[in-house]
Amino acid sequence: MKDLDAELSVRQLGEQSLLKRLQAFCPADLVGDDAAVLLTQPGKSLVVTTDVLVDGVHFSDRTTSPEDAGWRAAAANLSDLAAMGATPIGITVGLGLPGERAIAWVERLYQGLTDCLSRYNTVIVGGDVVRSPVTTVAITAFGQADPNRLIRRAAAQPGQAIVVTGMHGASRAGLELLLHPDQAQDLTPSDRDTLIRAHQHPIPRLDVLPLLFPPPLPPSTPSPIAGMDSSDGLADAILQICRASGVGARIDRHQIPIPAALPQWVGAKQAMKWALYGGEDFELVLCLPTDLAVKLVDQLDQSAMIGITTTQPDVWLVDASHTYPDERLSFEQGFQHFH
Repeated sequence: MKDLDAELSVRQLGEQSLLKRLQAFCPADLVGDDAAVLLTQPGKSLVVTTDVLVDGVHFSDRTTSPEDAGWRAAAANLSDLAAMGATPIGITVGLGLPGERAIAWVERLYQGLTDCLSRYNTVIVGGDVVRSPVTTVAITAFGQADPNRLIRRAAAQPGQAIVVTGMHGASRAGLELLLHPDQAQDLTPSDRDTLIRAHQHPIPRLDVLPLLFPPPLPPSTPSPIAGMDSSDGLADAILQICRASGVGARIDRHQIPIPAALPQWVGAKQAMKWALYGGEDFELVLCLPTDLAVKLVDQLDQSAMIGITTTQPDVWLVDASHTYPDERLSFEQGFQHFH
């Protein structure tokens, strides 16, 4: 990027020149036509997901650099693929931009996108750019999976273990620190950096898939695993899986992995609320047979079996020590776009 272009705006550059610049972030043989052509392996299912991020709702200059906004946009879509048991192939990017938006911001956004994607051998294969009163980033991601190894929300059975990967509540805590940097003076610099990075640079859990389905795979054996990611909150993920599968769940509050610094900072009650409803942790929530759950947790740091699916339809947060009363989890307590 030339220093002379640092203050150049989208309006000044124009659509075609902007597209030419953005195509530099894509493989030359995959862009330039009306659509990208992606070859998948024989016997694989194509998995497609779309996510839209809006300035002021999903990111802002106050908390997120353009590079971090790009990383988070890519990670959110790759996390959805991981939650389906799919490995990524490529993405398309739709941009809605005000004419005054600086070209430097857009190129830095794309740098963040490619920084994340390159870790997973994934490329930008096209997209679209339109004028918009507010900056929006709409990504469609393509992945592939063995048809018998797809992870679906509706596959949970009563009596399965519920496993979560990674810590929960960290991203919400990181956002709080970015919005109010004068808070939590008692946090160590390391804890503060870890929480902020959890919000700005989430890691899609594609690393979990080889542990769930290690080669060689038995032929034509349907996956016994249900799941989704926790981008909208841990409670939301469990509730979504249970509703789709027609089961309920009992969750042990003391088994939920929460960063140790969180209860010390905001107290146990608030830390649990952020873990359940804070969202944007981009971890996986899986329902699977107990023997598979034990093997998975043994291989993954910070993962845990947090509960069990039940025949009853409700989802309860329980405490064996009876320090806290049982709590029925609900969608209403999480983030709602139109409330």
